[in-house]
Amino acid sequence: MKKSSFLDLALRIATDSRWLPPPNPCVGCVITNPDGEWLGQGHTQRAGAPHAEVMALRDAEAHGNSVVGATAYVTLEPCSHHGRTGPCCDALIAAGVKKVVASIADPNPLVSGQGFARLRAAGIEVEVGPGAAESRELNIGFFSRMVRKTPWVRLKVAASLDGKTALENGLSQWITSQAARTDGHAWRARASAVLTGVGTVLEDNPRLDVRLVDTPRQPHLVVVDSRLQTPPEAYIFMAGRPVWIYAAARNDDKQAALEARGATVTYLPDAQGKVDLAAMLRDLAVREVNELHVEAGHKLNGSLLREGLVDEMLVYLAPKFIGDGLGIASGAHAGGPLATLADAMPLEFRSVQQLGPDLRIVARVAGRDAF
Repeated sequence: MKKSSFLDLALRIATDSRWLPPPNPCVGCVITNPDGEWLGQGHTQRAGAPHAEVMALRDAEAHGNSVVGATAYVTLEPCSHHGRTGPCCDALIAAGVKKVVASIADPNPLVSGQGFARLRAAGIEVEVGPGAAESRELNIGFFSRMVRKTPWVRLKVAASLDGKTALENGLSQWITSQAARTDGHAWRARASAVLTGVGTVLEDNPRLDVRLVDTPRQPHLVVVDSRLQTPPEAYIFMAGRPVWIYAAARNDDKQAALEARGATVTYLPDAQGKVDLAAMLRDLAVREVNELHVEAGHKLNGSLLREGLVDEMLVYLAPKFIGDGLGIASGAHAGGPLATLADAMPLEFRSVQQLGPDLRIVARVAGRDAF
């Protein structure tokens, strides 16, 4: 196999494991001997467990293969610091690997070139660059958290072809098909956290967990709830995962009741007495949220879009017309209705795919990934 083929394999391994590693990045590693023959492979495990390089070294050992003089193909710079695990570059050095081909440098300031420097200081040849765009895209949330200090925000909506997400009476189950709903759960599963508003909790009483696909972990749940109206008996507490509630108006009794259900309540008021959404995103980054998956109503959607906090849209369009009903977002543009089409938010289509009778569209805010 060629060098690019081994990196392609490493990227596929990382992609197939993308539901497991967060908050760590999704990384794959393939090790070959000097003649280009496969020795072992691995991907990063759950947080606190071994990274891709260590798993690949263990895999080679399990197959009875020596890695002395080998080449390691890895989709991200081997780490050089002690975090939840030891430095991967030290493991490669100790194993006798002689060359490392890595797709891209780690954006984590604790690594950021230091892993490459440590490998080179140990006499290991280092090549950087092949597969960089693919590796970065797979870990767009991790790069966002490390560089921008905010999660990558993906807003999911299910709508009719005329852009309605519910009837006028609020009924929305089900606009899209089972195939679209199952795919939506897969996107939930890859996120570090799911965000909703208290309006959705009160009106729909959703669980907002991952049920329709297998997953090794449940994403955390985040609720924007300015006045702490979330009922302690709400279904969101059923999944047994962390629930983070962001509020603006302090209420000690309601806070105590929610904390008794395991919730963490954080007060981040803005000047209007609502939750400061930008500050919330910064706080979520501190809590190691890479990708934030938004499933909310038109009011919170509108606030996020109006404040320029959405990076990407995940839209499921059903082939039906509803007519009068609720839209995707309310008041999504600062200053009210647009005066010209030139003022519209520019988006770039990333993918369009048919799922059963529906379409899935992934559209990114133009230039948003330039960081």
